[in-house]
Formats: sequence, structure tokens, C-alpha cells
Amino acid sequence: MSLSALRHALGAPVEGAGERHSARRHGAGFWLIASAFVTAMAFSTVPTPLYPLYQARDGFSTFTVTIVFAVYAVGVLVSLLLTGHVSDWLGRRKVLFTALTLELVAAALFLTEPSLPVLLVARLVTGLGVGMLTATATAHLHELHSAHRPGASSQRFEIVSTAANIGGLGFGPLVAGLLAEYLEAPLRLPYLVFGALLLISLTAVALTPETVQKQPVRPAYRPQRVSADHGDPAGYLAAAAAGFASFAVFGLFTSLAPGFVGDTLHHPSRALAGLTVFAVFGAAAAAQTLTSRLDAEVRRNLGLFSQAAGMVALAIGMQTASLPAFLVAGIVAGSGAGVLFKSAVGTVVAMATPAKRGEALAGLFLVSYLGLALPAIGLGIATRYTAVTTAMTWFTGVLLALLTTAAVLARRPGSTGSTG
Repeated sequence: MSLSALRHALGAPVEGAGERHSARRHGAGFWLIASAFVTAMAFSTVPTPLYPLYQARDGFSTFTVTIVFAVYAVGVLVSLLLTGHVSDWLGRRKVLFTALTLELVAAALFLTEPSLPVLLVARLVTGLGVGMLTATATAHLHELHSAHRPGASSQRFEIVSTAANIGGLGFGPLVAGLLAEYLEAPLRLPYLVFGALLLISLTAVALTPETVQKQPVRPAYRPQRVSADHGDPAGYLAAAAAGFASFAVFGLFTSLAPGFVGDTLHHPSRALAGLTVFAVFGAAAAAQTLTSRLDAEVRRNLGLFSQAAGMVALAIGMQTASLPAFLVAGIVAGSGAGVLFKSAVGTVVAMATPAKRGEALAGLFLVSYLGLALPAIGLGIATRYTAVTTAMTWFTGVLLALLTTAAVLARRPGSTGSTG
């Protein structure tokens, strides 16, 4: 009888059993956090196909929808600035639990049949929760992956983390649009469904191992610093520019696209509005997965080219008022944005030290959510004074210039790519 078998027969732990059990717990935790990440991001975009219903009920304008969207973005940015990095020393689970609780509070506010002021508060609270969650969940997934598969490629982490983030953003409008189109209580049922899913997500976080060791002395609190000092300043700036450009596309589709499809293209279906947004985000998540084995530089260049081509086609599709052209162009642009953002996350994770990983990712998400907010707000303001197609043409030109900047920064000597 072998020594390990004898130890097992006597009831003693087999050598390595503890390590295997710990690895299994971290492996299960990886998927639990991924599911919570998807749920929280999906909840953040639930109102997207519902805005026309709020407009019809309360009589506010399309520009007011832009303000509601801007309030959400402000919540995300403030939260990222103040709390996006604190999980590096406070712990991932505590921050995730707080973020999901804020999302539940927002769901409760939506369920009160809100007036415009309450709607604004609900979106602000949603943004605060998302800002706390994005960098924290991404860092937690990386650490759970590393503990489950020590020494393995980070490819699985990159695919799952970016797909959870981007895929979740697309999943919310799809579910909300279908529920609003085909079932009763369109302004209540989506929030009830996601409220239940958020409660399940809280349980998932509670069952997941913590990956941050408690520090004997807690560091003095300071707001998030946006710094390129993470081993490769040129590479970090390139990643930040790519994140800004990618989220500018996502901001366009979560703020203005449903109204454009309903008003300009005369397709008022809530299911179609949700499907349009889902197609863009779904294409982004699918492209991230399909390009995961490509060389980092090839993947980055593919993302830059696809997003640029898609935006040009999108502007043409809006000029011609063609729904098929609009959808195809959105899918191409979304695919490019997804690949580009995945490349940015991989670059930042690869260059950041473990002690500053949450901070580095929070900086990336801060810049990215500026991309989500500022162009969409600018477009909303521009449409008050010019046609939406004219505003879109200018938006495309600015975005192409930004993509060119990201490409130039990425090619500078010393810049690095993802290791995935």
C-alpha cells in the first residue's frame, strides 16, 4: 500500500488534497463572479429599450434621455474615481457586495413607477454600483483564474472578463425589450426579473473565496489616480485611448440608437430596440472570443480597422435611413470595439503589478467610461441644433481621429501588447 493510500485509510489528509480543494474553490468562484458580473452589467442597460415608454408616459424629450444617460455616466465616473481601486486593500468581495447592493437599491427605485427625478436618482445609483464593480470584478476574475490554473495563459480570463462586461451590457436591453414587448407591466417586470438575479448574485459573491490578503496596516485613503505609471506609459496611454474609442461606440448605441430606430427609421418595437443594442454588444463579445488566439498586435490592428470601417458604414447607413445597413454597420463597429477593448484590458493586466492591478484597471475603466459619456452627451446636444445624421458624421470623424491616435501610441517603441 502506498504512503498516500495509507494516510487516506487512516483518515489523514492526502498530500496536495488541500491545494486541489483550494484550486477547485477558486475555479468555481471564477464562474460565480463571472455570472454576477454579467448580471450587474446587464441590469445597468435594462432601461435602454424602455426610454421611449418613459417618454410617452411623462412627455419628456429625446434630449432629456441624454441627460438621464449622462447622470448614469456621472455615477460611474464618480464611483470609479472614489472607489474603483479600494478593493486592492479592502478586499474584492466587500466591494462587489456593496456594488450589487446599490444595484438592488436602483431596482427598487425603478419599481416605484418613478417620475423623472426618481428616474435620475435610480440611474445615478446604478452608475455608482457599476463604477465600483467593473475594475473590482475584472481584478477578482484574474486572481481567481491564476489561483485555479497557476502558470496558465491568461487567455481564459481575458475572454470571460471582457465577454461578461460587454456581453452583459448587451444582454440587458435584449431581455428588457422582449419582456416589455410581449408581457404585461413593461416598466416593472424587467426590474423584478433582474432584482431576483441580483439577489442570486449576492449569494454567488458570498460563496467565492477572497483573493486579497488583509494588510496589517490599511493604506491612507486617496481618490483614484489616473496614471500611466504602470511599467509602460506609452502602452498604457494606447490602451486608454482604445478604451475611450471602444466605449464611445457602446455609448452611442445605449443612448441614441433606440430612439433613432423608433423615430427616424419608424420601427417602434421595444423588442427591436433591444435586439439592435444586443446585436452590437453581442458581436463585440463574439469577436473577443473568436480572436482570442490571434497575436496581440494582429488583434489590436483588427479591432482598430473593424471599428473604423463600421463607423464609416454606420454614418452612411444613417444618411440613407436604411435599417439593414444600420444594423450591419453597428455589428461591424461593435465587433471592432469589442476586440479593441479586450486588447486594452489584456495590455493593462499584463503590465500592472498585483498590488496596483485594481488601480490600473480602474484608471482604464475611468477613461473608457468617459468615452461612454462624453461623445453621447455631445451627440445629444448636437441633435438639438442640427440633424442627427449631420451630428453622426462629425462624431465619426472625431472617432476616426481618436482611433488613429491609439494606433500611433501603440506602435511607439516600448509599448507592449496583451500576453493573452
